[in-house]
Amino acid sequence: MNIEMLGFLGGALVTISLLPQVIKSFKTKSTKDISIAYTLTLMGGLALWISYAVLNDIIPLLIFASIELAITASLFVLKLIYK
Repeated sequence: MNIEMLGFLGGALVTISLLPQVIKSFKTKSTKDISIAYTLTLMGGLALWISYAVLNDIIPLLIFASIELAITASLFVLKLIYK
């Protein structure tokens, strides 16, 4: 198996893992169990990963960290809306 393929597969799984929470939060209009500190910390970490991926030309990390940052940002917005 190609090493880069491992990056794509791992990135896809990690990115997909957050979708059920976003979907549930949107459907139930409840985010009471989601910590603002968690979402802000995760977004900060993802922003750093994106910077690292750009500087080191790591395409799988860049793609999936960017997608996950967008998903996490949407969860953060839902947290603010449904607070």
